[in-house]
Amino acid sequence: MAAADDMSFDLVFRAARSQNRWLACEVPDDVLRRLYDLMRWGPTSMNCSPARVLFLRTAGAKQRLVPALAPANVDKVVGAPVVAVIAYDTAFYERLPHLFPHRPEAGAMFERDAALREETAFRNGTLQGAYLMVAARMLGLDCGPMSGFDQAAVNREFFDGGTVKVNFLCGLGYGDPAGLFSRHPRLEFGQACTLL
Repeated sequence: MAAADDMSFDLVFRAARSQNRWLACEVPDDVLRRLYDLMRWGPTSMNCSPARVLFLRTAGAKQRLVPALAPANVDKVVGAPVVAVIAYDTAFYERLPHLFPHRPEAGAMFERDAALREETAFRNGTLQGAYLMVAARMLGLDCGPMSGFDQAAVNREFFDGGTVKVNFLCGLGYGDPAGLFSRHPRLEFGQACTLL
């Protein structure tokens, strides 16, 4: 496979910024569909694909989230054109006969082991949340990922105590440059990586 060009690297990583404020521009539903269609191709273990995404587009939907938010996140959520609630389904294994057809019995080990089920769903759902942000940036959207919320409250409000659980939140839209902080440093290779 050929490597991407510098413009793509800038779009996704080097020039991309986590957004705090948003321009009043809608994100059409077809863009959200394209976003999911890109992110779903990112790899997960055993192709388990546990991520579930709620796209909160209306003011009423976003207001349902507000009571669960840390105060610093309220304006970020209310002002975002779309807020993606990135969640994961601990019953992902029920779909493995379709998603992992060469081992249709693979779901049994997750059905038997609650800790393995939770760990696998959380890890791979997190990966898929990262793919969502990369895909969003490839489509020209800005992202504002957030923690800083009451997980149990979000689960009660949106997932009704079922098998789907929130992981993190991500504002999507077109960022207002006036809301950006100065670019913070990142660790250098030698500070974060080891070659053995």
